[in-house]
Amino acid sequence: MKIYEKLLADNKAWAKSETDRDAEYFTRLALLQSPEFLWIGCSDSRVPADKITCTQPGEIFVHRNIANMVVHTDLNLLSVLQYAVEVLKVKHIIVCGHYGCGGIKAAMTQHSFGIINKWLRNIKDVYRFHKEEIDCIEGEEERANRLTELNVREQVFNLAKTSIIQSAWKHHQRPDLHGWVYGLDNGIINTIFELPAGGPIDPFYTYDNL
Repeated sequence: MKIYEKLLADNKAWAKSETDRDAEYFTRLALLQSPEFLWIGCSDSRVPADKITCTQPGEIFVHRNIANMVVHTDLNLLSVLQYAVEVLKVKHIIVCGHYGCGGIKAAMTQHSFGIINKWLRNIKDVYRFHKEEIDCIEGEEERANRLTELNVREQVFNLAKTSIIQSAWKHHQRPDLHGWVYGLDNGIINTIFELPAGGPIDPFYTYDNL
């Protein structure tokens, strides 16, 4: 069996196990999607949102990119965000980074990585904002871990600055925003930053231009 064929075989086995357990499972799932959460996570294959949160299909809406970024020119992210907030009416948005993130580590170097350089520049900006703090930390891994945490916080603020979130806060008092970091070495999610709906935001920014 070719390696990709195993994925198809495992899919059939999984589908059968679900219908054996509950004959109407897929019928119900096909009729309704009502997640309470939007997850903005890293594309890293070691950080699957559903597995590490024990959520089932239909319970969590997911967007993933390198280093869990919220970039104001990313129409993919903004489209997902708008759909999640305005159609699915999610109550919580989680930005979840992870320690040991390759994107974070790459952004801390002076190396060229080709087309990905254009994406990494957004992380480099976060590093620049917090360079004094990060450079005082001893140890390369510890510096990368701190940048991971600071990057999550900045992406939560980037979310708060979008017109999508600002409008939802103004009219519906939702969603709450959460910044988490997942540990690859222990499987535990740590809360880094919380921003309740309508909560305090940096006054030096304007929030209606994204």
